[in-house]
Amino acid sequence: MKGEDPDATAGTDASKALAHSPKSVKKRDAILRAAIEIINIKSFALASMSEIAATLDLRDAALYYYFPNKQALAFACHLRSLERFEHLLIDADRTGQTGAEKLTRLLRDLLVDSAENGPQLYFGDLSYLTETQRDEVSICGQRLTGELERFVEEGMDDGSIVPCETKLVVQLLLGMLIWLARWVPTIEGVTPDRLMAAIGIVSLKGLEPRPST
Repeated sequence: MKGEDPDATAGTDASKALAHSPKSVKKRDAILRAAIEIINIKSFALASMSEIAATLDLRDAALYYYFPNKQALAFACHLRSLERFEHLLIDADRTGQTGAEKLTRLLRDLLVDSAENGPQLYFGDLSYLTETQRDEVSICGQRLTGELERFVEEGMDDGSIVPCETKLVVQLLLGMLIWLARWVPTIEGVTPDRLMAAIGIVSLKGLEPRPST
């Protein structure tokens, strides 16, 4: 039986304090993870606050304590996903020596991060957000996509990636990741290593230079 969530019924002053407490931050993170998983699988339109709350054994009121509506929750999911993606980009850029190494490191880390922390909510159709929210997500997404394109361009410059149409390659990789976010949670036994092996065969091998004959 679901118990009443004390965070959802706290007074104004108490709510401000609870919003920054470790318990509140942990619960907010859990809500974002559950929401991302459900929205990825069912779409924004079909996902409901009640279903998201039910997966965490919470009352609907608990979600509305953290997010005033489903739109605000989805926006927070986008921002959290972009933040995670940016951290992984920075790590790949810092540790990879060549463009191909950076690209491979990013893809592997994305898979590991998703396995450990749940999938990300990849931006695509943002029509359910407000104009201001769409602009923020789009601008940040374009900036991060530009960094991914830079990895490919660096790979072409250093010889670790064959000449290709950078924007098209990056969009194909992002499309693959969006598909994986929707498909992988429904399959048992899929690991980051198995996925990375498949990605290597389907995508990364095609970007590798061929030995001279």
